[in-house]
Amino acid sequence: MRLPKLLATLACAATLVAQPRVLRDTRVTSGLPTAGGNAFYVGNRAPLLPSPLIKLPTGAVTARGWLKDQLDLMTEGFTGRLPELSRFCKFEGNAWTHPRGEGQFGWEEVPYWLKGFVNLGYLTGNERILAESRRWIEPILATQQESGYFGGRTNLDDAESGARVLDLWPNMIMLYPLRAHYEATGDKRILEFMTNYFRWQATLPLERFLPGSWQKWRAGDNLDSIYWLYNYTGDTFLLDLARVNHERTADWAGGIPTWHGVNLSQCFREPAQYYQQTKDPRYLRATHRIYSTVMDLYGQVPGGMFAADENARPGLFGPRQAAESCSMVEMMHSHELLLRITGDSVWADRAEEIAFNSLPASMTPDLKGLHYLTAPNMPQLDRADKSPLIQNGRDMLSYNPYQYRCCQHNVAFGWPYFTEHLWLATQGNGLAAVFYAASEVRATVGDGAEVTIASMTGYPFNDQIAMTLTTARPVRFPLSLRMPAWTVAPRVAVNGTPLPAPAGAPGWLTIDRLWTTGDRVEVTLPMTIRVRRWPKNHNAVSVERGPLAYSLQIGERWEQYNKDDKWPAYEVFPATPWNYALVLDPGQPERSFEVVDRGTRGRQPFTPDDVPVTLRAKARRIPQWKLEPNGLVEELQDSPVATAEPEEQVTLIPMGAARLRIAMFPEAGRGRSAKPWTDYAPLATASKPSHFNPPSALHDGKLPSSSSDTSIPWFVWEDAYGSREWVQYTFSAPRRIRRVEIYWADEDIKRSSGRVPSDLRLMLPTDGAVRLPASWRLLWWDGTAWQPVSGIAGYPVRKDELTALHFAPVTTTMLRLEAQLQRGAAAGILEWKLSE
Repeated sequence: MRLPKLLATLACAATLVAQPRVLRDTRVTSGLPTAGGNAFYVGNRAPLLPSPLIKLPTGAVTARGWLKDQLDLMTEGFTGRLPELSRFCKFEGNAWTHPRGEGQFGWEEVPYWLKGFVNLGYLTGNERILAESRRWIEPILATQQESGYFGGRTNLDDAESGARVLDLWPNMIMLYPLRAHYEATGDKRILEFMTNYFRWQATLPLERFLPGSWQKWRAGDNLDSIYWLYNYTGDTFLLDLARVNHERTADWAGGIPTWHGVNLSQCFREPAQYYQQTKDPRYLRATHRIYSTVMDLYGQVPGGMFAADENARPGLFGPRQAAESCSMVEMMHSHELLLRITGDSVWADRAEEIAFNSLPASMTPDLKGLHYLTAPNMPQLDRADKSPLIQNGRDMLSYNPYQYRCCQHNVAFGWPYFTEHLWLATQGNGLAAVFYAASEVRATVGDGAEVTIASMTGYPFNDQIAMTLTTARPVRFPLSLRMPAWTVAPRVAVNGTPLPAPAGAPGWLTIDRLWTTGDRVEVTLPMTIRVRRWPKNHNAVSVERGPLAYSLQIGERWEQYNKDDKWPAYEVFPATPWNYALVLDPGQPERSFEVVDRGTRGRQPFTPDDVPVTLRAKARRIPQWKLEPNGLVEELQDSPVATAEPEEQVTLIPMGAARLRIAMFPEAGRGRSAKPWTDYAPLATASKPSHFNPPSALHDGKLPSSSSDTSIPWFVWEDAYGSREWVQYTFSAPRRIRRVEIYWADEDIKRSSGRVPSDLRLMLPTDGAVRLPASWRLLWWDGTAWQPVSGIAGYPVRKDELTALHFAPVTTTMLRLEAQLQRGAAAGILEWKLSE
C-alpha cells in the first residue's frame, strides 16, 4: 500500500475511534420503519395492508403542560358536565340505557358525547368521569338483542318501532367509546358484543343496509370499526362485510356525493380506508382528489379548514365563511386516521393546523361554552341572524353551553383523540413521536422491554422538544420523529451529540439504536415567518410561524346574555379597531414582522393575555371596511388596497387564541397598483349553481374578450338544458339600481375542447353547447314579492359584448335575472354589472 493511502486509512480509523459511541451505535434514516411488524400492538392483520403507524391503547399516552390543561378544563367544562346541560344526555328515560332500547334520544347525541367523554376519563384518570362512563357503558351493552342489534328501538325498522328505514348511523358512533373502553381495560365483552353486532349486519338484505342519508354518506365510520374488530379477532366474515359496506356507502371514490361540511370532513377518507383491503392505489388517490378539490375550491384560508357554514356553497369561499366545530374535530380525525393508514406525515401537519389554529377559538377559554361556526375573519360574535351571508339562520356565533346541538356533543373527542395520537407504534416494534406536546408515553418496544419517554416542550409556541427515556434494561428499537413540512433545517441530537440530517426531510427521521435509561433526544424545529398569499381570495395575505397562523389582536368585550353564572353565554364585541391592511416589505415580506417571546404565562395559552408568543407588525386602517348591517364582516377586496391612513404598529397573536379575529389581511398599497376600497359586491346565488363555475364569477370584475373567453371564470347553470333558471344578487342593505349590463356566454365546447377547462366540459350536454338564452327578464324584490322592472323597450340578447338594460330606478335588497335556456343547450354569464 502506498504511503499516502496508508496515512489516509489510518487517519480515517482514528476518526472513527474518536467518535462518540452514540454515532457508532446509531443508525439514522429517512422515513418510517417498513418491516418487522409489531409484536405488541394491534395493527392491520393480513390480508390488509400493513399499518405503518399503529394506535397505542387508550391511556398509554399522558398529556402534560398546556395539553393536559385542555383536558382538565374539559372535565369541568361543558363536555365533562353535559348531563347537566343537554336534555339528550339525561340517563333516566334514555333509549341508550333501557334494556330494550325504549325511551327518548336514541340517536347521535349520546354517542357523540361518549366518543370523547370516555377517552377523557382514561386520559385524565378523573374518577367522576370514569364512573359516569361505566354507568353508561353497562346499560348500552345490555341493549344488545338476541339478533345482535343494539341501541334505540326508534332506529330499528320493525313493526314495533314503526321506523321506515333502519338507521345504523348512531351505532357507528357508539362503537368508538366501546372500543376505547376495551383498549383501556381489556374488557373482552366488547369483542363479543361487536362480533355479534356485525354478524347481524352481515345478514341484512342489501336494500336495508345503508339505504340513505347520514349513514350512507358516513359509513366509513362503520368500516373503521369493522377493520378494528377484524384486527383483534381475525374473523374473516368481517372482510366480506367490509366489502359490502364499501359498496353500499355513497360513492366517494367516484365523486363528491354531498357538499355538507361535516360530511366532507368525515367522509373523504372512506376510499383510502377501503384501500387497505383492495391494495388498489386508485382508492387512495380518490381520497387525495376529494381533499384537493374541496380545499382548492373552499379551503383558500389559513387554519386548515374550508368554507361550509352548513354546506359548501358555490362561490362562497372567502374568510368570513365559516366551518362547524363538528367539521373541525371530524377533519382532525380523518387526518389522524389517514396518517395511520399511509404513514404520510402530511396528514399530521394538516391535523395540527386545525388543532392549533381553528379548534381552540371554537370554545371559550374555560371550555364552558362553544359556538357553532368559526371563520378566519370574524371581528364580532353576536346573536344576530347572519343568513344568507352564512347559510345557517339564527344565532350561530355567540358562545353558549346549552345550544348548537350536534357540535355541543361531538366536539368532545377533538382534544382526547389528538392526545392519543401524540405517540404511535411503528413497524419493527418501534415508536413514533407524531404531534409534539409535553407528554409521557409508556410502551413496549424492541424485544419486549417497557420504556417511558417524557417529552418536555413549549411547542407549538417554540421550537425546542426534549425527550428523556427511562427503561429497566437497555433495548434496541427505532424511534421516529416527525419533521413538519414547514420547518427548514431541523436539528436532532442524542445525548448532546448532533445527528446527521438525512436526505428526504421533511417527513420522518428514524433513530435506531440501543437505548438506555437517561438517554436524551433533543429536537429543534426552526420556526421561520412565512407570508402566504391567497390569489383566489383577492390576493389577501396571512402570516404563519411554524405550525401557527396569526391573527390581529382585537380588544374583546364579553357581554353575558343569560342569567346563569355557572354556565354563562356570551356575545363578544370588538373594543379596538380591526379593519387593518398590513404594510409589507415588497422584497422580503417576512422581514415585516418582529417575534416577541412572552414566555409561559398561564394554563390557557390560547388567549390574548396568556399566549406565549406574538408578532409586531405595521398596518394601516381601511375606514371603508366595515361590518355588514347584520354584524358579519364585509368581504375582502382586491389587494393591494389604497389607504391614506397613517401607519400604526399592531400586534398579531396566534389564530387559535383569537376569538375575535382577522387572520386574512388586505395588503396596504400606494401608487397606481393600489386599488380603492368600494362598496362591496352583492351575494350571488342561482337556481342550479355549480361548484366549479359558481355565481361569484358574475361580479369578479373580469371582463371577457368575447363570449367564448375561457381565460376568466364563468358562471354556468349546472345540469340545466332548455329550462327556465335564475341567478340573483342579494344586498346587505337596500340599493338603488337603474341599469344592468350582462355579458352572455356562448361557446361550442365540442368544437373548442382543446381550450375549454375540463370541469366546464364535464357539466355540459353531449353536444357541448353553451348558448345565448332564448329570452330573459329582470325582477326586483319589493319586500313581499318579485316584480318585473318597468320602463324598458325589450330584453336584447347580444354576443361578444355587454348587453345593457336601462329601466325605471328601483330600490331593493334583491335583484333577479330569469333566463329561458335554448332547447338542449346550457347557458352562462361571464359578468353582470350594476349601475345606480
